[in-house]
Amino acid sequence: MGVISLSVIYGTIILSSMFLPPIMIKNLGCKWTIFICMACYISYSFGNLFPGWPSLIATSAILGLGGSPLWSAKCTYLTISGNVQGEKENKKGQDVINQYFGMFFLIFQSSAVWGNLMSSLIFQQDTNIAEIPEERLQFCGAALCNENFTTTGNFTRPEQKLVNILMGCYIGVGVLAMVLVAVFLDNIDGREAKEFRKNKSNQKFCSTFLATFRLLGDKRLLILIPLTMYSGFEQSFLAGEYTKNYVTCALGIHYVGFVMICFGAVNSLSSYTFGKLAQYTGRIALFCFGKSV
Repeated sequence: MGVISLSVIYGTIILSSMFLPPIMIKNLGCKWTIFICMACYISYSFGNLFPGWPSLIATSAILGLGGSPLWSAKCTYLTISGNVQGEKENKKGQDVINQYFGMFFLIFQSSAVWGNLMSSLIFQQDTNIAEIPEERLQFCGAALCNENFTTTGNFTRPEQKLVNILMGCYIGVGVLAMVLVAVFLDNIDGREAKEFRKNKSNQKFCSTFLATFRLLGDKRLLILIPLTMYSGFEQSFLAGEYTKNYVTCALGIHYVGFVMICFGAVNSLSSYTFGKLAQYTGRIALFCFGKSV
């Protein structure tokens, strides 16, 4: 169910990427696009309160629809802000944008620390944590333990009340984030969005839809496609297979959070560091280094 849910999320993101981001950003502006799409992410937490095929598939599709406009609006917002700040400080806009992205991903990737710490501390209260015999460890990792033995002691689901507490915490944090965006985030392109809504002749769905595919004529974008696909494979492996077959199998589901905290902490610090380095090394060098690692 988890693998299918992730597949629905990314499949819906692919579909929504074809037309939703420009339509929402041009009509609503970056701020309110971010606000609405954050609600789509929160819906997935609600779906996990009552996990099942209908709830997870539906909320996965909703998350996917909101995922593409959210990331597009975030990138647009940081780009506009970086160019404006660069003009004020007489710096290259590209360098300021790189620093802004570094700071953003410092905060964003640190969510893996706080979110996993939250889940680990809550699940540690479970009274039904199973012991994992040494002989079972030979089936973990590349041996795909799920397919080699039927005993599921180390996959014991935490108590439902703990799952509900965790989902409630995630939902609460998400709602708080929406409130902060609505109240404090500047609507830097609000005027442009208002002018676009007035000009009805610009709002042609077909032209917006086809504009996405016209970008495929840019060789720079074509070169980036394999890197983007690799990143998607990497994230799905980390979220699904690695945590299941290397962490849950060997240590138990209650330790997944602690292991992922290490990944989140290093990822967060690296984001900020490389955002600073980009102005000296350029992006190509960082691309090559990141993918080689």
